[in-house]
Amino acid sequence: MEVLVHPGYFPNCLTMAVIAQRQIVWEVWDNFQKQTYRNRCYIATDQGALLLNIPIRHVGGKTGRQGYRQVQIENSTPWQRQHWRSLTTAYRSAPFFEYYEEDLRPVFEKPFAYLMDLNLETISVLCSLLELPMPTSRSARFETRPEEMQDGRRLISAKEKNPISMREYPQVFQERHGFLKNLSTLDLLFNQGPAARAYLMAQELPWDA
Repeated sequence: MEVLVHPGYFPNCLTMAVIAQRQIVWEVWDNFQKQTYRNRCYIATDQGALLLNIPIRHVGGKTGRQGYRQVQIENSTPWQRQHWRSLTTAYRSAPFFEYYEEDLRPVFEKPFAYLMDLNLETISVLCSLLELPMPTSRSARFETRPEEMQDGRRLISAKEKNPISMREYPQVFQERHGFLKNLSTLDLLFNQGPAARAYLMAQELPWDA
């Protein structure tokens, strides 16, 4: 069965495991919500988990609501340069950072106007590096309770607790902070390299628990 999933910014390992193991349909008709992985991800640093946040242009008015696909990035700040600097600082000692560096750098140099376009690009790059097919199907309308596909949209929430135990893999700074689970798939890629795909394929999914 197909799974309905929000495109997130360099998705976390659990979301990427769903993308690796299931047929995906992208949810493109919902409204943008705060405190989600739509415009953020977490990486491991010497200080622990670090939030990388993408600034967006906020819509005024009474409701302030806007469709996810209409959300524009606030590019007046050098957020791309800051994110890339954080990644290089955190992972320059990781075993596979240099291996993937040149493939990832263009994402942080290419201008993006819309958040959804950026997110789909980050997923496309990850899929390419992981040798996974990039899902292309998109939802035709918003449905509160999808009847013909599995609803995986809760994966985008940064507040919802993940009930699934994540298999550990060696991380930079693990001796200092212990294993930090379900970070951006970038963390898995930089630490595991080609073995990252097998990790995702073997990961238990929420509805399989």
